[in-house]
Amino acid sequence: MPTPEMSMDMTTIGDTGLLDALQHEVAVFARRAEQTRLGGVGQVRNSMDRAAYLLLNRLDKEGPMGVKALAASMGIDSSTVTRQVAPLVDTGLVKRTSHPEDGRAVVLQLSPRGQSRLEEVRSSRRQLMAELTQEWAPEEREAFCTLLTRFNSALSARMAVTGVSVEPSATS
Repeated sequence: MPTPEMSMDMTTIGDTGLLDALQHEVAVFARRAEQTRLGGVGQVRNSMDRAAYLLLNRLDKEGPMGVKALAASMGIDSSTVTRQVAPLVDTGLVKRTSHPEDGRAVVLQLSPRGQSRLEEVRSSRRQLMAELTQEWAPEEREAFCTLLTRFNSALSARMAVTGVSVEPSATS
């Protein structure tokens, strides 16, 4: 595996074209993902925005937590989480409950309705991913997922170092 120094040397020697192609494809991917919101298929298509999906997904995977803990786990600030959670509470997808150990603190929790809605959206998005990659071998799907996860992790780490807040991938 190349070290960062080796990668830099390779870039200056002749990898510029590949890096140009990579940055272009990432830009196109970002545009296409935003245009379609990669929302899924059928009636559920585009029915949940990215912020709501990532928040619900995080609460599902990590369980009930306070606003500060949720913000920290997602790499965004508390005011952003508060603003994004409000409509989820209003629509009954997330519940505010008292912290089990400190009744004064508020904990956010996925409601049964939120759990059901999240699974509906996940299923639709899973179907879209299956359609988009139907001609790919299972190893290609796995490699793409591994590399995309690695890319997202590197981007999140870079943003953390530079102090820029970004929303991590659904898996982080």
